[in-house]
Amino acid sequence: MNLLDQRVAVITGAARGLGRAVAERMVAEGARVVLADMDVATARDTADEIGRAAVAVRCDVTVESDVAALVPTALSAFGRFDVMVNNAGVLRDATMRKLSLDDFRLVVETHLQGTWLGTRAAAAHMREHGGGSIVNMSSISGKVGNIGQTNYSAAKAGIIGLTKAAAKEVAHAGVRVNAIQPGLIRTPMTESMRDEIWRQRLTEIPMGRFGEPAEVAAVACFLASDLSSYVTGTVLEVTGGRHM
Repeated sequence: MNLLDQRVAVITGAARGLGRAVAERMVAEGARVVLADMDVATARDTADEIGRAAVAVRCDVTVESDVAALVPTALSAFGRFDVMVNNAGVLRDATMRKLSLDDFRLVVETHLQGTWLGTRAAAAHMREHGGGSIVNMSSISGKVGNIGQTNYSAAKAGIIGLTKAAAKEVAHAGVRVNAIQPGLIRTPMTESMRDEIWRQRLTEIPMGRFGEPAEVAAVACFLASDLSSYVTGTVLEVTGGRHM
């Protein structure tokens, strides 16, 4: 049997990058998936490429009603809901001196508030239907902080606190909540960084290479599956040893 046979997962920010990789791996492991993204056209293209096991829906994770609609969408499309992956994110990098309040709010609302809304919506269903798994995408930036990312680092650190608090609230109902902290992973978002930043950060990675989205997706599948049935409130670093 595959790890996720008969499971249904909702993945935010799933049109491309890490979210797409998670969706593809989960389908390969037997799951059916709802791809939620602001860019619904690309999400639909991704769903078409994945096949009948995927559907796409527009979702702005800063909007409560959009997130609340994700569980009913999964139930309508596939008849059940088992896994939530809160992955949607944006970057608005700038030093504090240059960072606008609007860009600070956008990043915090997308990452932290969006993850809270997704965790709340998923847990509300799961605790009444025998349990489930929630996977929140943090970042190693939430552990160590990065220059020019006071907004992003704060949001990603907040996701860790949210994950641990939520895990304690719903563990008795069979709902597990865990987080992943990726390091430097090749995605469209990270590849927008300047070459000199890539080179400098490579020197910080003991394994001597950047990570690939599929490597994060494999960890998400582990946390979504019964292989991690006694794991909750945990943060798994996928960093090649960076900042260990």
